[in-house]
Amino acid sequence: MDKYIRGFFVAAVILGSGFIASAQQGGARGGGPPQPPPTPQAAAPIDLTGYWVSVVTEDWRWRMVTPPKGDFASVPLNAEGQKVGNSWDPATDGSCLAYGAAGLMREPTRLHITWDNPQTLKIETDTAVQTRRLMFGSNQAPAQRSLQGYSVAEWEVAGGGGRGGGRGGGGAQGPQRGNLKVTTTMLSAAWLRKNGVPYSENTTLTEYFDRFPAPNGDEWFVVTTIVSDPKYLTQDFVTSTHFKKEADGTKWAPKPCKP
Repeated sequence: MDKYIRGFFVAAVILGSGFIASAQQGGARGGGPPQPPPTPQAAAPIDLTGYWVSVVTEDWRWRMVTPPKGDFASVPLNAEGQKVGNSWDPATDGSCLAYGAAGLMREPTRLHITWDNPQTLKIETDTAVQTRRLMFGSNQAPAQRSLQGYSVAEWEVAGGGGRGGGRGGGGAQGPQRGNLKVTTTMLSAAWLRKNGVPYSENTTLTEYFDRFPAPNGDEWFVVTTIVSDPKYLTQDFVTSTHFKKEADGTKWAPKPCKP
């Protein structure tokens, strides 16, 4: 039995020496104490900052003009949602209720995206003059609901992969690629479309922002929007909306919505 105890002791000493040597080598390579992780701004796999304009190539009649009362086509409204939608008053066209977070990105608009601070990405719109703040990390949700709600952001990163690779935890080889995922709650009830198609305060909004270059050198991003509302929808309402980057803010023209 003694030889086994001695063998265990020798192995422990060798293993411990290895750890010490590894630590010493690591210290020599690092040249100092460990560095804090980069901020979300510094760690961004894609750059969404700048001026962008929405490019409407689909659903023109629901996005570029106010649809007629009762036009709910393609929105999976249940009976209660249709009842609420049919109560819409055309005199309220232009209301800020059409520009809550679940409908805002679908409106024809320009965006100005900046970093409010290293932990917060800010999206401003010239249409309806709205501001969204996408907050990274652990933050306390607000006490009150609002049109833009409470948005928690995270980078989904993959080595050489796109959005799917990021969610699947892709490999670490190749250039770093990724997308932005945003989950929004604490929304107040508002509209999916300008003709009063409703979503409730129970809504959860999930968005994926992907940036990509075009062959002609233009820069684009697409936001995939998933609206989940157990009160008014029979299933998730999913859309994809495209934005093209502009050189500067010369076409920026803020126009407020009706209170």
